[in-house]
Amino acid sequence: MTELDRKLDRLREILRGLQPVLVAYSGGVDSTFLLQVAAHELGTNAVALTTKSPTAADDDFDLAVTLAREFDVAHIVIEANELDIPGYAANPTNRCYFCKTNLYEICATEAAKRGIPHIVDGANLDDLGDYRPGLTAASEHRILHPLVEAELTKQDIRDLSRTLGLPTWDKPSSPCLSSRFPYGTTITLESLRRVAGGERVLQSLGFRECRVRYHGTIARLEVPAQEIGRFADEAVRTEIVRRFKNLGFLYVAVDLQGFRSGSLNEGLRKSADTIPPTADRRES
Repeated sequence: MTELDRKLDRLREILRGLQPVLVAYSGGVDSTFLLQVAAHELGTNAVALTTKSPTAADDDFDLAVTLAREFDVAHIVIEANELDIPGYAANPTNRCYFCKTNLYEICATEAAKRGIPHIVDGANLDDLGDYRPGLTAASEHRILHPLVEAELTKQDIRDLSRTLGLPTWDKPSSPCLSSRFPYGTTITLESLRRVAGGERVLQSLGFRECRVRYHGTIARLEVPAQEIGRFADEAVRTEIVRRFKNLGFLYVAVDLQGFRSGSLNEGLRKSADTIPPTADRRES
């Protein structure tokens, strides 16, 4: 048995010990893997919850709905608008705390209605190394992190997802659209639509992994460094500029450092957020 197999067995064991569970499910790589394993191990004792929000890309929501149906799990969908949360739209450095607090309160309400004692999310071992205020919210709401407890890294999850035949195994990471705004920049429904539209433009031109960072009238594009050369093609460049101006941007810039997840965190000190100890699971 490989180390990866042992981690998967450990995850299955953890989930069996928690049933029934409610999975905070976004349709991303991590939560999709977690939900698939939970559905396989727990059957009807696994329930998924997804919020539909203007801060999430429509494609991600659609995929979440499709896969939950394929996994044959009960899927709760709740309309949510983070812009209505006091303090969120001002985009403070702990913006994710507000978002996750709202999500976990929704999860707790729905879990209580159904008599489900445990709520789990898709945080993985690598998430401990970035600035993630959402982990503080998770700790406050006693959210469990079985992927962390099983010591699964992002690459582990991708490898296992591929083995399990999940279409998300090589899906680019897709954090909420608010992550495209520098801290302190007010987030509006219109600016979210511009960012989402801009990323759809890049994806339609073959840039599978990309970010549109919002700087008011300027869109700063991040694509993998090896793909930056494609902007030298006049036809590609002209199409991007035309369509971005149609979205309301006046200028389009390319970040020469290339794509890097969490680039707007680069000016921040590393967070002191920690995952709560596994002992919390027994106390919940």
